Amino acid sequence: MTTYGTIPTELPPSSNFIFRAREQIRSVLGSQRQWKEMIKIQAISLPSNLNDSIQRILTNAAFFRMNYVIVILFLLFFTLLWHPVSLIVLIIMMVAWLFLYFLRDNPVSIEGFVIDDGMMMMGLLLVTIAMLFLTDVTDNIIIGLSLGLAVVMVHGVFRSTDDLFFGDEEEANRSSVLVHRAEEAAPLRLCH
Repeated sequence: MTTYGTIPTELPPSSNFIFRAREQIRSVLGSQRQWKEMIKIQAISLPSNLNDSIQRILTNAAFFRMNYVIVILFLLFFTLLWHPVSLIVLIIMMVAWLFLYFLRDNPVSIEGFVIDDGMMMMGLLLVTIAMLFLTDVTDNIIIGLSLGLAVVMVHGVFRSTDDLFFGDEEEANRSSVLVHRAEEAAPLRLCH
């Protein structure tokens, strides 16, 4: 019996993965704060003391985390434009970031411990920096990261946190807990 003209009811696995990746990218970019909200002129003010400065940096880092990662990666990318090998390494690492940080449905589990977003982000950042140091562009990396961290710190100190509100309790506590026991979440197993 021929099946000409029939529409398949199930998509092939490769298109399911592409659809899932596209949806994950949309949801991750949806969790990114609007750039207008990040650079709101009315919210710029001097902190009253050192403790207020530190609290602003911590709150802004939790609230604008995705924006800060984008700013730092963009500045790192910009400093590597004239070094094609390093740029290729950076692109490979960005693919790793996509699969291990941005497109993940479940937390990564290693030897019974579940690693949350903050720990995964720090690990990927360290591996990215180490791989780029191996390509012998140390000066460019230091300049790019220093510039990125300076921009983040200046924004964190001067951006008032009075008008920032987390959408839910899970989002507010996301940056405070680094590692949980495996029984608390459905893990994505990397090794047995």
